[in-house]
Amino acid sequence: MLRLTVSPEEYLMINENIKIMFLGGSKNNLRIMVDAPKEVSIVRSAALESRLPSPEEKAKLPKFYAVPDAPAKYRKAKSR
Repeated sequence: MLRLTVSPEEYLMINENIKIMFLGGSKNNLRIMVDAPKEVSIVRSAALESRLPSPEEKAKLPKFYAVPDAPAKYRKAKSR
């Protein structure tokens, strides 16, 4: 897992043909633009999860969690 801090208008390149551009956003939302070939399937997690009928199938989806041993300065502060 890779965690980055980016500025608006910065982008990431994945291989030579997928570009993810960060357009900015607000406190709780981030706008991105994905430029990829038509052969590459791009699906939001909410849309993917809503298509699966059973909880068993939803449980099989990959889950991503914060790295437990990451330095404290990179962890989000817990609200009280």
